[in-house]
Amino acid sequence: MASWAQQKGDPFKTIKPIPEVFELLPFNSVRPSGWLKENLQQNLNGFTGHLDKLASDLLEKDDIYGRNRLSRNAKSKNVGAISDGGEFQAQFLWWNSETQSNWLDGFIRTAILLNDSVHLGKAESIVKRLLATQDADGYLGIYDKDLRYRFENENGELWSKATLYRGLLAWYEYKSDKAILTAIEKAVANVLKNYPINESHPFHSTNPDAGGATHGLAFTDVLERLYQLTGNQAYRDYCLFLYADFSKQILNEDAQLKKLLEQALPLKGHGVHTYEHLRSVAAAYYASGNPEIKLALDNFLTKIDKATVPSGAPIGDEWVGGKTADATQTGYEYCSLHELMDGWADLLRKSGDRKYGDKAEHLFFNAAMGATHPSESAICYLKTDNSYSLSGGKHGDTSDKYQTRYRYSPVHKEAAVCCVPNAGKITPYYIQNMWLKGKGSLVASLLGPCEVTTMINGSPATITEATKYPFKNHLTFTISTDKPNRFTIKVRKPEWATSVKASPQAREENGFLVFTNTWKNKDSITISFQSEIKIRETANQEVYFVDGPLVLCHPIEGAQLITKTYSVEGLRESTYSSGQNILYQYNRSEVSKSTTEPTEYKTTMLNAGTQTQEAIKLVPMFHTILRQVTFKK
Repeated sequence: MASWAQQKGDPFKTIKPIPEVFELLPFNSVRPSGWLKENLQQNLNGFTGHLDKLASDLLEKDDIYGRNRLSRNAKSKNVGAISDGGEFQAQFLWWNSETQSNWLDGFIRTAILLNDSVHLGKAESIVKRLLATQDADGYLGIYDKDLRYRFENENGELWSKATLYRGLLAWYEYKSDKAILTAIEKAVANVLKNYPINESHPFHSTNPDAGGATHGLAFTDVLERLYQLTGNQAYRDYCLFLYADFSKQILNEDAQLKKLLEQALPLKGHGVHTYEHLRSVAAAYYASGNPEIKLALDNFLTKIDKATVPSGAPIGDEWVGGKTADATQTGYEYCSLHELMDGWADLLRKSGDRKYGDKAEHLFFNAAMGATHPSESAICYLKTDNSYSLSGGKHGDTSDKYQTRYRYSPVHKEAAVCCVPNAGKITPYYIQNMWLKGKGSLVASLLGPCEVTTMINGSPATITEATKYPFKNHLTFTISTDKPNRFTIKVRKPEWATSVKASPQAREENGFLVFTNTWKNKDSITISFQSEIKIRETANQEVYFVDGPLVLCHPIEGAQLITKTYSVEGLRESTYSSGQNILYQYNRSEVSKSTTEPTEYKTTMLNAGTQTQEAIKLVPMFHTILRQVTFKK
């Protein structure tokens, strides 16, 4: 049967733009507390605060946006990754812009959220230096005049801008300095002039494997935020143009329209590209209202679900490769965790559908925190849900001498300094999306300890969210106002909640608890969500256990081997191995929560080696190292 596009016309035609249901508040409107603040502080004390020194040759010495802009004379560059040289090396000359700007984005946001005066001063100095590199015509990027906008192959023109401008926009929202916004808009105007809408091909490449160029589709992040801040429809229209050109080129990318419309075609590409492009497809649909793109978006979501392991992580080690999600065999990259979590938050804002909030929380609390060292500032570049060894190769495999990603490091320089910068971004991005604004309402969209301050009905209001969520499902919201103010507070009711106790009483609307009142200073709301331990089954018929937003696992004791230390106290690289080669099988025994330890669970399982029943402990995946998540029946 002919597609809707073949029957009706252009699939990229604007039918009727769709307004987003919720509005993103300016960055710094939401401030963390509790464990979220502690997580940020550990990162700032560790890799987020010091990565520029840990990899100074990539982040400081290569002034890629200024005096070291790339020109036709550039033949090679140190980008920190081990390779065999040759074409591979030349392909990634843009790479340091990603390393620098993704780190800066996370560093800026973390310094702002913690109100750290020393790091704020450092951030301001870096921002001023970068803005000073802007040319008179507005160009702010990594290429000299002989190269910019003139590519037949791999390039980082849009990608280097996307990564930088996202951080600059956060700084603008914090400083409220119109000069910063003017500089960003001037830089974007330079892009729109040199890649004129519907008259140019930013994604044309004679080589279908053009990673930097296709990363550049994420420039839609910048355009969407500018549209939200300014209301200029031209930014939204350009999102649709970028997706249209991206889809029309011959590229090895999953998110092209034609491929998404093939329901049976599995995801195959580089994971981080695939998942960051989810936001671009959504941007194109909301900019156009075109049902063909809506169908593509729906198919995309189905494909991602098939590529998702129990922790919420999507396959990407580093290629999806058409694989089916498997908790033992399919790994995931930390970059992909950040990009998909941000995609779920984006869809929550756009659609107002609470299920995307559940997905964002599920991935953040389980996959992301489960790939973060529990007590040191280090992450796994790659990890699997079932994690039996972390010594470089997957489960101890040594067949690939270049595979070092399955271990803990605050840098991962031998692989690529990309995952650590994204690990510095994921918590600030989660925090910004914890509260959104609706029509006459403030919306607690992602849950956790924090405080939001904003204007509503022309008056300031602050809501403090006191909770140990996700470890305990009780929340207290305290409202602070200068004068009585009537507005609505909405709290996302998680899909896993079996029942709710709320005071005052709330009505439920589209998956949100709704409280409308004339709020006075120190008024409060208390909510308790009840959950049940549930058994879920994977595609290969293994089982795993969840309690509320948390995936449970059996922790495996491992021996840490320190392989490298850094000059910053406490920063080091390490591997973990275990002499315990015991795998357990599920025998339908009941899982019960400990009455003394709120994050411990008890059950009995079959020791697959001895064929005997043993009492074992389960804990949340959150901050575990070695573990068994899924169990054969």
